[in-house]
Amino acid sequence: MKQFDEPAVVPADPNANVTDLLVDRLAVTPDLVLFSRPDGANGWLPVTTREFHAEVLALAKGFVAAGVAPGDKIGLTCKTRYEWTLIDFAVWFAGAVLVPVYETSSPSQVQWILSDSGATSLIVETADHFARFDEVHPDLPDVATVWQIDLGDLDKLAARGVDVPDAEIERRRSLAVSADMATLIYTSGSTGRPKGCVLSHGNFVETSRNAGIALKPVLTDEKGASTLLFITTAHVFARFIAVLCVHGGVRVGHQPDTRQLLPSLGSFKPTFLLAVPRVFEKVYNSAEQKAEAGGKGKIFSSASEVAVEHSKLVEAGSKIPLGLKVKFALFDRLVYSKLRAAMGGNVKYAVSGSAPLGAHLGHFFHSLGIVILEGYGLTETTAPATVNLATKAKIGSVGPALPGVSVRVMDDGEIEVKGVNVFTEYWHNPEATAATFDDGWLKTGDIGNLDDDGFLTITGRKKEIIVTAGGKNVAPAALEDPIRANPLIGQVVVVGDQKPFIGALITLDPEMLPVWLHNNHEDADLSLIDASVHPKVLAEVQRAIDHANEAVSRAESIRKFTILPIELTEDAGYLTPKMSIKRDVILRDFAADIQNLYGSNPMTAAVPVRESTVQD
Repeated sequence: MKQFDEPAVVPADPNANVTDLLVDRLAVTPDLVLFSRPDGANGWLPVTTREFHAEVLALAKGFVAAGVAPGDKIGLTCKTRYEWTLIDFAVWFAGAVLVPVYETSSPSQVQWILSDSGATSLIVETADHFARFDEVHPDLPDVATVWQIDLGDLDKLAARGVDVPDAEIERRRSLAVSADMATLIYTSGSTGRPKGCVLSHGNFVETSRNAGIALKPVLTDEKGASTLLFITTAHVFARFIAVLCVHGGVRVGHQPDTRQLLPSLGSFKPTFLLAVPRVFEKVYNSAEQKAEAGGKGKIFSSASEVAVEHSKLVEAGSKIPLGLKVKFALFDRLVYSKLRAAMGGNVKYAVSGSAPLGAHLGHFFHSLGIVILEGYGLTETTAPATVNLATKAKIGSVGPALPGVSVRVMDDGEIEVKGVNVFTEYWHNPEATAATFDDGWLKTGDIGNLDDDGFLTITGRKKEIIVTAGGKNVAPAALEDPIRANPLIGQVVVVGDQKPFIGALITLDPEMLPVWLHNNHEDADLSLIDASVHPKVLAEVQRAIDHANEAVSRAESIRKFTILPIELTEDAGYLTPKMSIKRDVILRDFAADIQNLYGSNPMTAAVPVRESTVQD
């Protein structure tokens, strides 16, 4: 066993709750622009701390006037927008508890979360969200009130609460102490029924206060730090960052439509980003394919190689040869500067989580002047447990423990976490709670290793380890992540448990497919079905697999693969809201395709099987 403990840098306050973070911010910088709301195509309306606080109070009074009692649970289904954080703080100021429901949740999932949590009211954004609730409303007798944002119900609530005295809101917001429940977040359910994670006020407060110091270079900027949130705030990752930004005085904007992300980045001009690795892969792949289309593919390829080489030398503290300096300066003008401009021109840091980014992309963006700080955490750890810091980082790792957090790796490789960020319990599920703790340590289910400097590296999920018929243990992520970095590939699911060799299910990226086909002088309108059997597509997928196989032994390498002629989506139930694959569901629904890889029942074949070119 190997263990690292990072002491807290801020004394814990047993009487604090999340509302204190906004009250403290108001006292320090009342006129600071804390949010920017979308205004037309490219404009943003400033919202100061004072204005945000006033809106929070008004909405909290509305909840009180509507009969919301301290401790009541309120469901919320809403995309990433300013109102999400406004509602979040207003619910806390009213003394209640918010229960996020993913906007992509099915009616049965909505029913389960609202019934299991004991929610008495619900806020939805759109008519579609209401329709999904209405379908299961008869099974939710305790949900007495539903408000719809798009119908202006938040303004109506605020108007309803004008007679509620300030003293009542002050009383209610002061009821909760550090140990009390702040929110009930249901796991995204990659396996089984979602469990409700009870996160306390202390989890948010102490993690924010400690992370605020550890991440100070990210949260401060001479022109004012800012970030544009585009991943779902229903997930703990973005929600924690939103709370942290209120604590740190960071300007926040929102853009839930990723198709409008680049224009929004250009107008908002954030200083740091929060994203999952797939976003960085798409930025890189889009630039690469755009260069190919313009006949500059070789230039981009050379620029990429120079960027990675330059970053590795900088990280190692080595001297940069003159020739490399000249090449780097040239490519900075021709390539890197254009990518920086596409992201708004001011991005200095990017916090990445939910899956490994890969060293190549880490070094590439580092040479753009963007330090990607990979981190690691779970819903059960209020998002962050470890993260690379501006002053203490290693590309390829997920960083050291945050202040107030301890991390250890057990003899079997499982990562365990203890500290200010670790959740209280699973709601109404004492068996699951007992099973996930080991003498006060959270058993994460992830496997990895700690180096001598305390930097953590994730190698896979314990329950996802594949054991081949020959007894070889294989971590799927080690193969899936580098393959998925290929612009043509959407998702990868490595299979082979109790089978004679490792295989893979592959899907194509529908956004990048037509671009790739055009660049390779093929029909850009080719369907996914036709593309899945096209010789050039098969050869490109093979190339990506060969590249991944180079990093593993023959026994761990992919021998056969199948391209599924569909897209694995969240709506279809194959991805979680943070874009992680639901492995068990995929293995179940595509059992025939997997069986066909191993030739036991050729009659079940849905798509052709491709032999991988592994050398003996």
